[in-house]
Amino acid sequence: MTPERYRLSFTTGGLFLQEAPLVAERYLARRDWRQTREQVRADNLLQVRTAAAATRISKELIARLESLDTEELEYLVDSSLRERGYLLWSAVCRRYAFVRDFAREVLREHYLLLRRQLTIGDYEAFYNAKALWHAELDELAASTQRKLRQNLFRMLREADLVSAQLQIQPALLTPALAHLLARHGPEQLLVYPATDHDIQRWLQ
Repeated sequence: MTPERYRLSFTTGGLFLQEAPLVAERYLARRDWRQTREQVRADNLLQVRTAAAATRISKELIARLESLDTEELEYLVDSSLRERGYLLWSAVCRRYAFVRDFAREVLREHYLLLRRQLTIGDYEAFYNAKALWHAELDELAASTQRKLRQNLFRMLREADLVSAQLQIQPALLTPALAHLLARHGPEQLLVYPATDHDIQRWLQ
C-alpha cells in the first residue's frame, strides 16, 4: 500500500508566533475562515510588502489554524508566548505529517534516549529514510530540501523545543494545555520532547 503523499509547503514563515493570535481573533469574531482570509489580506494584517506574499503567507497560516478547534483557538489568543509556541507546533504537526513524523521519530526518540543534541545529519538520515517510501521527497530540488530543513529547525527553536545550538529542551506543557490537546487523542502529545511519565503527570 502506497503511503499518503507528504504535504511539503512549510518552506517559509516559521511558526507565526506574532501573527497567529491576530488571525485567530479575527476568525473567532466571525467563525468563517473564508471571510477571515479576505479580511486578513484586505487589511494587510500580516504586514507584508506585496499582495502575492500576503496571499501565500495568509494561506499557509490559516491552513494551520484550521487544524485547531474553537477552544484551542481561544486558548491561543490568551496564552503565554511559550504555550503559544507549543500550540502552534501542534498545529504544524497536524497539518504536516512529515513534521509530525520527525517530531515523534527523531525529536522525541532522541530525548527518550538521552541524546540531547539534534544535528543536520539526524535530519538528513530521517529525510533519506522517508524518501524510500515517499517519491515526492526525491522529486524536490536541493534548494527546496534545504528550505524545508531550515524552516523545520526554525520552528523547533521558536517553539522552544530546541536551543539555538539545537540542544533538545524538555517540553513544559501546563496541564490545561495538555488536556486541551489530548481531547484529540493522547498521541497528540507525542510530538513533544517528553517522557511517558511527563505526559501522565500533565494529564493527572
